[in-house]
Amino acid sequence: MKLLSFNVNSIRAYLTKELTTQWLDYSPDIIAIEETKLSDPSIDNFPLKLDNYSTFLTISKIKRGYSGTAVLTKIKPINVFYGLDENKYDDEGRVITLEFDKFYFLCIYVPNSGEELKRLKFRMQFESDLRKYVSNLMKKKEVIITGDLNVAHNEIDLKNPDSNHFSAGFTDEERGEFTKLLSLGFIDTFRELHPEEKKYSYWSYRMNARKTNAGWRIDYFLVTKDLFKFVKKSEILNDVYGSDHCPVLLDIDL
Repeated sequence: MKLLSFNVNSIRAYLTKELTTQWLDYSPDIIAIEETKLSDPSIDNFPLKLDNYSTFLTISKIKRGYSGTAVLTKIKPINVFYGLDENKYDDEGRVITLEFDKFYFLCIYVPNSGEELKRLKFRMQFESDLRKYVSNLMKKKEVIITGDLNVAHNEIDLKNPDSNHFSAGFTDEERGEFTKLLSLGFIDTFRELHPEEKKYSYWSYRMNARKTNAGWRIDYFLVTKDLFKFVKKSEILNDVYGSDHCPVLLDIDL
């Protein structure tokens, strides 16, 4: 089973570049998309039409053209949930959970702490609520988490760690929350399989960051420990263009 996650930084803008074959050629069974930036919640009007996939999406209800997540799946889910407990954060279109026979699949677009860390407190509450939500899911089934988690966990996960300790995505607080999430019983699949590899999934549009590979690894596939033995590959597809992110891919034998 191949699972793919991609922050497209506006699905409509991305599709105008006609680059989907770059990643659809991997034939993913489930596709998670973050930062769709859609304002229309209608599945019928979702701009990416793929045969044999069912589509589920959530949009920001508080700001047009902001945030938003979607999941396209060839495998029919048992249930679909939006937001965290009691649909919290669904007003920003942050989370979709699909329940399958053997596991829960979470597509997440974690809030960015923003300039001058103005949303850091909001971000910390999201992290706490996410751990509570995930902990309850783990009591029932195995869990796979993917998406733009908006944190570079360790210094190896970004090009310039020394100058970014007070930047959104690399503060001690954010990195600590990610450590707490892993400590629930998750494995960062890419880092586990590639312990020394420096490879990134996000590059700012400024300062020719992608050309100089001044990037960050902030897009992940996390799996509960008992699922890791089924993982065949976990890759960052940084030869895929069209967004300030690139997709991440998990090949897992389920």
